[in-house]
Amino acid sequence: MTYITRKLSIVSALKKKSIMLLGPRRTGKSSLIRHELPGAKVYNLLKVDEFQRLAMRPQAIREALASERQELVIIDEIQKLPSLMDEVHLLIEEHGQRFLLTGSSARKLRRAHTSLMAGRAKTLHLHPFVSAEIGDFSLARVLQYGLLPPVWLTDDPADELASYAGDYLQEEIRAEALSRNIENFSRFLQRAAHCNAQQINFESVASDAQVPARTVREYFHLLEDTLIGTMLQPLQTKGRLKAVAKGKFYFFDNGVVHQLQGLTALSEHSAAFGEAFETFLFHELKAYMDYRGGSGTLNFWRTQLGAEVDFVINGDIAVEVKATVMVDERDLKGMKALAGERSLRRQFIVSRDPERRRIGDIEVWPYLQFLRALWAGDLW
Repeated sequence: MTYITRKLSIVSALKKKSIMLLGPRRTGKSSLIRHELPGAKVYNLLKVDEFQRLAMRPQAIREALASERQELVIIDEIQKLPSLMDEVHLLIEEHGQRFLLTGSSARKLRRAHTSLMAGRAKTLHLHPFVSAEIGDFSLARVLQYGLLPPVWLTDDPADELASYAGDYLQEEIRAEALSRNIENFSRFLQRAAHCNAQQINFESVASDAQVPARTVREYFHLLEDTLIGTMLQPLQTKGRLKAVAKGKFYFFDNGVVHQLQGLTALSEHSAAFGEAFETFLFHELKAYMDYRGGSGTLNFWRTQLGAEVDFVINGDIAVEVKATVMVDERDLKGMKALAGERSLRRQFIVSRDPERRRIGDIEVWPYLQFLRALWAGDLW
């Protein structure tokens, strides 16, 4: 399979300390490691024999390193055997060993070993492809099928997505026993997919999925822990307009969302198209912030009367996403309302407009120009 160079580099980060590399299944963690760290010692816990051997004797890693010193040791899918974290901790503290740990779920690690690795390893996140990594960009394909590497690189993205959704339910949920009732979780997951890019009302989702509201809250936490989605929190302002308190949930990939929704075609003038366009821009912003050090804040803003701005970066950069091909005055209401509540450094509307324009203090950017400037580091 063709390798596409990623915007995240792990080599430079490893020069300073060990790394915990987190990302959903099949975002390319193993490919990135093979490309940037060829020849490194790797323990792959997806291999049954490797898993069983280390499960029976975790100290085997320490014993192997005592026999033959390695500059770097990689443990792939570390969440499958959290007990290895004790050995990792010991080897870092007493021997200065450098590790690269990868995982597609932070749940088990967060429960027992967050404090163990605090300050000893830097956490990085790998996302699906971003616009700056792919040359032959097709918005229609990106919005319909997403940017998971094996999906983007295949000639049959629909089949690849069907396999991915099935693997996720079977491997991440059932195999790790994260949910005892897979039928309830499956109903919830389909309902949650229809809530993508929307504010979440837990009671409403619970009613539709026939699952208790308390369980629905736990399931959303589960999706975050297994890196399948993000609950974006609202920005609270102190002005006259009262902001909402409920978060918006975004799945990590448009293709996965549409597979769960059963959506096989995306009409350009549908609400689903607008939601997919917004989700795509969310992924780009989140990946950019993660890859540039993970600093800063990303929120949305919405009042109880309905005025809304899709994304607010670091509290003073507003980004509204519109799938329209011609932004007009009607599209400026949310931005103007937010500007009346707080000082904004820059105000962007990202759309499918053919050229850049300025309407007062609001900058209208064609989405490709905005993304190129974003990844060039020219926006803030």
